[in-house]
Amino acid sequence: MARMTLPPLTGLTTQEAARLKQKHGPNLLTPAARQPAAFTSLKRAATDPMAVLLVVASAVYVAIGDTGDAVITALALIPVTAVGLVLELRAARALEALRQRTEPVVTVLRDGAEARVPAEDLVPGDLVLVREGDVVPADGTVVAATQALVDESALTGESLPVPKGDDGEASQRTVLAGTTVLSGRATFLVTATGLDTQYGRIGSLVAAALEQETPLQQLITRLAKRMAAGAVGFSLVVGLVVLARGAGGGEAVVAAVSLALAAIPEEFPMVFTLYLSLGAWRLARRGALVRRLTSVETLGATSVICSDKTGTLTEGKLEVMGVATLGGEPTGGGALSPGERGLVAAAVLASEPDPFDPLEQAIGRYANGRGVDAAGLWRNALVHDHPFDPHRKYVSHVWQVDGRFVVAAKGSLEGMLDVCGADAGIRDAAEARHHALAGQGMRVIAVAVGDLASAEGGRQDHERALAFAGLLAFADPVRPGVLEALAECRAAGVRVMMITGDHPLTAHAVAEALGLPHPDDLPVVTGDQIDAAGDAQLAAYVANCTIFARTRPEQKHRIVAALQAQGQVVAMTGDGINDAPALRRADIGVAMGRHGTEVARAAAGMVLTDDNFATIVAAVHDGRRIFDNLGRAFAYLLAFHPPLLLAAFVLPLVGAPLLLLPVHLVFLELVVHPTVSLVFEGDPPVFGLMRRPPRPRSAGLITKGLVVQSLLQGLTLSAGVIALYLVAWQGGASDADARGLAFVTLVLGQTLLVLAVDPAGSLPLLQRLRRNRTLLPVVGLTLAVLAATIEVPALAALLKVAPLPAEGWLLAAVVAAVTTLWTLAVPRRGA
Repeated sequence: MARMTLPPLTGLTTQEAARLKQKHGPNLLTPAARQPAAFTSLKRAATDPMAVLLVVASAVYVAIGDTGDAVITALALIPVTAVGLVLELRAARALEALRQRTEPVVTVLRDGAEARVPAEDLVPGDLVLVREGDVVPADGTVVAATQALVDESALTGESLPVPKGDDGEASQRTVLAGTTVLSGRATFLVTATGLDTQYGRIGSLVAAALEQETPLQQLITRLAKRMAAGAVGFSLVVGLVVLARGAGGGEAVVAAVSLALAAIPEEFPMVFTLYLSLGAWRLARRGALVRRLTSVETLGATSVICSDKTGTLTEGKLEVMGVATLGGEPTGGGALSPGERGLVAAAVLASEPDPFDPLEQAIGRYANGRGVDAAGLWRNALVHDHPFDPHRKYVSHVWQVDGRFVVAAKGSLEGMLDVCGADAGIRDAAEARHHALAGQGMRVIAVAVGDLASAEGGRQDHERALAFAGLLAFADPVRPGVLEALAECRAAGVRVMMITGDHPLTAHAVAEALGLPHPDDLPVVTGDQIDAAGDAQLAAYVANCTIFARTRPEQKHRIVAALQAQGQVVAMTGDGINDAPALRRADIGVAMGRHGTEVARAAAGMVLTDDNFATIVAAVHDGRRIFDNLGRAFAYLLAFHPPLLLAAFVLPLVGAPLLLLPVHLVFLELVVHPTVSLVFEGDPPVFGLMRRPPRPRSAGLITKGLVVQSLLQGLTLSAGVIALYLVAWQGGASDADARGLAFVTLVLGQTLLVLAVDPAGSLPLLQRLRRNRTLLPVVGLTLAVLAATIEVPALAALLKVAPLPAEGWLLAAVVAAVTTLWTLAVPRRGA
């Protein structure tokens, strides 16, 4: 491909970008076709089992010449499809809002200035700026770069990082979508987007791949399929029995279809997806962007949170609190000595000219405030920008300053002492000074500087000139709300571990300020101790220790694996490229949204927009609430179906007329859907939600005892409804009179079930009525529609029921209350 002519580094105009996007389409690197939410939802609603069975029932009525019932049944499709469509759209809107908040953004040059735009808005011709930790969003040609190294192994199989620049071989001038910037920064001209990129072409081959269901989703799907299979079997039995009693084929089919309508549990998967979608949307509004619904499922079971320190437990707003050369006492707010000015200047030169790292920004602020011109130093020529060394934890730069070459480095004390080749005297003095500062809870870095005769040679040649200059101490206060969040974790049985790259003394001091419990005999475990530990020793460390310091990313991965081996459900925070393995290994990877890299965000299941530990705890709280509410909804569904199923199964067997015709089942369907989607989903958290231990990993939504209890509620209501119907019918009442009495009893009973179902066993009814804004309106609307249906003659005739006298309503209410509310007097077990 011919090399493109590069425009001036001003980028496209907004109008040009919009025109090119219209021509090329959005930059979607996950190329599976996305149909409009309304179209997808309408298709699902139209293929709902209830809708299909209503079509069958209507056709049967036409075949046997019952035009009136055929029309009524066909019209019933409208509300059933409408309710299904509304609920599908509600979940789809929540997921779309979540997708828009979690889609990646990139830095581009538009209208001559830097701008942040969604990655899908990129077009050929855009100038994109990427730096360490970013995922390249499109194919392109490098126009400028500073020490840029890119990992292309995912696309090309190349195991080594590839240097990128605006000269050299074509492979060094080209960047590919989906690759990762390991270090440095680069500006590139977009040449291909979306399906035209190499990543897009590969992705199109797997576009049809389906996301794997979680174990709980699989359990619910299996349950729904088994209940549906049982419904089909019972339907066939009922149809054959009705035929054997001499009824016509049409009547037998209507009986069979009625039973299938009553028994098929199409609500189960819908309710599960709806609750998780709306739960993810609510979490996003609180600053926790859930990238996968599986994370919502796991939140309620989190038993260990492995948290970084800087920016998560602390504010991440570092300020230099003092500098220390080896020849004098640490300086706080007083005037700087010449040696200290040189130390601060070296720290500035060891930082990026346009720093985005909070520590380097703090160095710049401190220098400017103490008479060292940071901006002036950064205006010098940066000759070599050596990237961060992850093993020794330091970075170095070579500058040309006033005609001479200067090498400056900063990083961990151990790394700086090794690189400088410091003798025993310097080591002892530096370590003593470091120990004193870190013991005050400060973060401490070391600085080295040296003069070079020339800038020729490589990194090792340059760093031979380094001499130890001194230390800088930073303070990072504890975030507001973190102490309260930690107390909430302790009450909830959620263990919090601090895993940081900082010095052990700094980590210990912060843990003391936070009140994190730790054993006196081993308050801090270091990365070196983890390396030396076998599996058994590491298991002992993670079981008993809370603070881990000087840890590397691969050690975080080992810690997570060791905790999971002990049966813990682990949430792990991270923000760097190398944190990605631990974030993926954790049950919930939590990436930082403000200071985290794109690689970390892509690997995580949840992204914090405020980088705040308290948000993680709030997400765990919401995860527990979501699962409590799901448990209520499923317990209600389990109690809801037996009366429908038994009425449709038992009455034909004893030769009685059908109690529930398809139109009645439509009415009940319009009761259950709003109830489970609005009432239970809107329930407030129970008292003491965060004072109970985490939900076991293997636990289902509700316990076996509560399954039995819910089924018993349904069976007792079934017995009351069927008994009333048979007594009235056999006592000489007309079919319409008997059906009206039983139907009112059934609807009242299923309305009262809304109040009686509480798997958590600790949500007071008055609290629900006061704090759930949908409960009373839904219940009131249900009862109003029921009254109108029974008492308005035209509606009663359509449903083939007769209006009830006052004593009939009273009898129905008493039977409904007795057969459903008995559980309120029974001690309940928690979910």
